[in-house]
Amino acid sequence: MSKKIMGIHHITAIVGHPQENVNFYAGVLGLRLVKQTVNFDDPGTYHLYFGNEGGKPGTIITFFPWAGARQGVIGDGQVGVTSYVVPKGSLSFWKKRLEKYNVHNTIMERFGEEYLEFDDPHGLHLEIVEREEGERNPWTFGEISPEVAIKGFGGATLLSAQPDKTAELLKNVMGLEEVGQEGDFIRFRSTAKIGNIIDLKLTTIGRGQMGVGTVHHIAWRAKDDEDQLDWQKYVAANGFGVTPVKDRNYFNAIYFREHGEILFEIATDPPGFSHDESQETMGEKLMLPEQYEQYREQLERTLIPIEVRELD
Repeated sequence: MSKKIMGIHHITAIVGHPQENVNFYAGVLGLRLVKQTVNFDDPGTYHLYFGNEGGKPGTIITFFPWAGARQGVIGDGQVGVTSYVVPKGSLSFWKKRLEKYNVHNTIMERFGEEYLEFDDPHGLHLEIVEREEGERNPWTFGEISPEVAIKGFGGATLLSAQPDKTAELLKNVMGLEEVGQEGDFIRFRSTAKIGNIIDLKLTTIGRGQMGVGTVHHIAWRAKDDEDQLDWQKYVAANGFGVTPVKDRNYFNAIYFREHGEILFEIATDPPGFSHDESQETMGEKLMLPEQYEQYREQLERTLIPIEVRELD
């Protein structure tokens, strides 16, 4: 049996103060806060989800905000850079917008594409690239219209403690296509139209340390529960220790750490983010899984209040 992963489902990172997180990803980048809930393993911490209007797989970045937590170190065993894709012709808009909010940025080129590189307020490395692929995001927020809005992920740059082993996994187990090598990077492509490009750095830079400003894990897409169980068996048969299926309310998840020390998740596309609140009201209030609903009053007193603000 051989399988091909569809692409990125979501990327989860650790950040600092939650309101600073909301101000940047909703206020500056114009993403929709599609879900505010809690870390199921640490309910005193938010789990915030930002994506396109519908919160579709391939558009979702999620955060555990820990105000006052120690700064992490980006390095081997992590996603080094998270890439966002925007419509053709809109990169100049994004450069001006970042400058408007005093976000330092630079332009660089990789694999014949121009990238706008910058950091979020907590040190997470981000970049924006123009591509035709991927449907437009109909979400409008402040000065951001569908003509320039972030569609979702362009992909990610992986930093591995054993790049050769990670490359072997991406190609021979995950089923990504190797499409080129340039300098210190090898590029892989999945079958999806979004969240489909993975650049793997071929040299190590020193082990990363988890903390604020680092990616916790990268999640890949499974079509449904059956597909996920197939992946669970397939990954295990290829010598990786895979977790049991975990119910994350908006998707089911399995996890394994690949040989380069990056934590991989495989998450189901369904049920999505609108099964416990309407498509129109997603993200407006704190949603709790059944096991924590009895603690709502206590959690709402503990969690730092957040508000989506139009900054323009």
